[in-house]
Amino acid sequence: MEKPVRKRGRPRLLDREVGLDIAARLFWERGYEGTSTADLTKAMGINPPTLYSMFGSKEDLYRQALDFSIARESTRRSQILQSSHLPAYDALRLYLYDIADGDTQPDKPRGCMVSTAVLQHAEENASVARMTAALREASMQTLKARFDRAVEEGELPTQTDTDALARFYGAIIQGMSAQACDGACNTRLKRLIDIALTAWPGELRT
Repeated sequence: MEKPVRKRGRPRLLDREVGLDIAARLFWERGYEGTSTADLTKAMGINPPTLYSMFGSKEDLYRQALDFSIARESTRRSQILQSSHLPAYDALRLYLYDIADGDTQPDKPRGCMVSTAVLQHAEENASVARMTAALREASMQTLKARFDRAVEEGELPTQTDTDALARFYGAIIQGMSAQACDGACNTRLKRLIDIALTAWPGELRT
């Protein structure tokens, strides 16, 4: 009697958000260029055709993983920064503290996935570098918009260069990410923030 032919099993199904979470962590730990397609498929437990059908190219997946990772943090941080109940200085302090907390989570890679991403890159990855640079620029424009509002509401002097002020605190954010990657603890980053806040050019409200 002939043995029945075994049917091939269906390819493993992967929840999209689970896949993006895995990809985000890998890209965060190893960087874009340090993460291969083979690394991604192995971590997700799927084959390359499944990865391409679900997410597109590696660059497409990186973009989606960034969006997924940012979405988890941006709502809370935007609420802090844009709060109508907090003076601009207090909102900025809590915003920066929240970033320091994110840079030093014990169960996640150190630093920020965006702040120091793809600063040095091969020519073929220039489009990825432009994408991450645009995200950093967007965060500085968000800060600038908050500082513009502070000028309108009298919390900052009329002549304040809000663009330079936003870039100053943007540099603090990038520096915290780099130092966290080098091992700086949460307490050290918050001391750095406290010193950076002494540069605030407005009067403090009580």
